[in-house]
Amino acid sequence: MKTIMYLIPLIAIAVFFLVIAEIRGNRRVRFILKPLSTLLVIAVACLAFLEPTQNLTYTIGVLIGLVFSFGGDVALMYENRKAFMLGLVLFLLAHIAYTATFALMTGLSALDIASTILLLALGVWFYRVIAPNLGTLRVPVIVYIVVISIMVNRAISTFASPVFNNIQAWMIALGAILFYISDMMLAAARFWKPFRYNRISLAFYYAGQLLLALAASYFA
Repeated sequence: MKTIMYLIPLIAIAVFFLVIAEIRGNRRVRFILKPLSTLLVIAVACLAFLEPTQNLTYTIGVLIGLVFSFGGDVALMYENRKAFMLGLVLFLLAHIAYTATFALMTGLSALDIASTILLLALGVWFYRVIAPNLGTLRVPVIVYIVVISIMVNRAISTFASPVFNNIQAWMIALGAILFYISDMMLAAARFWKPFRYNRISLAFYYAGQLLLALAASYFA
């Protein structure tokens, strides 16, 4: 069994108690478990360097994205406008890192047309839903929606790339989609209709990040 598999239960436990802490508003536990959970995912990606077969472009690209994500996680723990903007920028950079990584290792295919149409429709619909409450954040949010949509599009394109096997393609595509869902849940709770259990989005977020990191250890 791969060494990374021993970290998955630890991540699951940390994220479970993190979600509980977020729902209960326990800041002390949040400040411990949120960075810890992200560091464990980073460790999963780092363990790919121990595999006999690896792809440095993918592993390093994902690690860069995870480091930016770590910064974004820390920033969003401080609930004020400046911290939110900093977190938005850091996660934007994370998505750019992922997008660049996937783009370097994939080409264009018929699959891209379908995913582009679907993501464009979802992006426009979601923006129209949250737009009334965005205020001065309209442009940054539009940019963020565009970038994360491109990231998901490039992740789905891994199915048509000879670089990735089928298992990896599923990991990467599903990981990107879960990341997308988590961000939409977070934005919906902030700019549309707040709901008590919106922090369940963290389960989607960490599952998505974990799948992207795991894929680094499955190059044939």
